[in-house]
Amino acid sequence: MSRRHRAEKRDVIPDAKYGDEVLTKFMNSLMLHGKKSTAESILYGALDAIEGRLSREPVSVFHEALENIMPAVEVRSRRVGGATYQVPVEVRADRKQALAIRWLIAAARTRSENTMVDRLAGELMDAINNRGTAVKKREDTHRMAEANRAFSHYRW
Repeated sequence: MSRRHRAEKRDVIPDAKYGDEVLTKFMNSLMLHGKKSTAESILYGALDAIEGRLSREPVSVFHEALENIMPAVEVRSRRVGGATYQVPVEVRADRKQALAIRWLIAAARTRSENTMVDRLAGELMDAINNRGTAVKKREDTHRMAEANRAFSHYRW
């Protein structure tokens, strides 16, 4: 990793069906081995399944699910005088989104439904209702930050 300057952020192209950049980021994270069309069909299939179950706008449902997964605080390791402390810090907006996407995909992959479309749709439905593995991950992160609140004066 270069220490000279931060890597510049690349702009993502909005997705073809809904024109949403967050969906494109999600699709790129979901993609394995460069198979974007497969990731696209999985995501759109899950959104169609959600629309069939809830009869609501699928993109707004997707964003609501992501909002329920996004963490507000996390712990970062900080070394002070030979001891390592878990210091709670607030999460930047772009990292919140990246963590939520990563957790949602990981939770969907560990579910037991037959197809990835069903797994993703089920995890999104659980996230809307504030349950499921991805929401549990966020709650665990918040609990860890709360438990280490005493070390918050080591924040940098």
